[in-house]
Amino acid sequence: MQHIQSSYRGLSLLLSINWDRLLWPVAIVAALTTAGLLAGL
Repeated sequence: MQHIQSSYRGLSLLLSINWDRLLWPVAIVAALTTAGLLAGL
């Protein structure tokens, strides 16, 4: 249980540091998906 809590704390720290770096690929994929759906209409 303690190992799970420490790994979760490390993961949340990593996400709080790098959330803006993770946001760029998500935003690009969302934009491409939206463009593909709009082009399919």
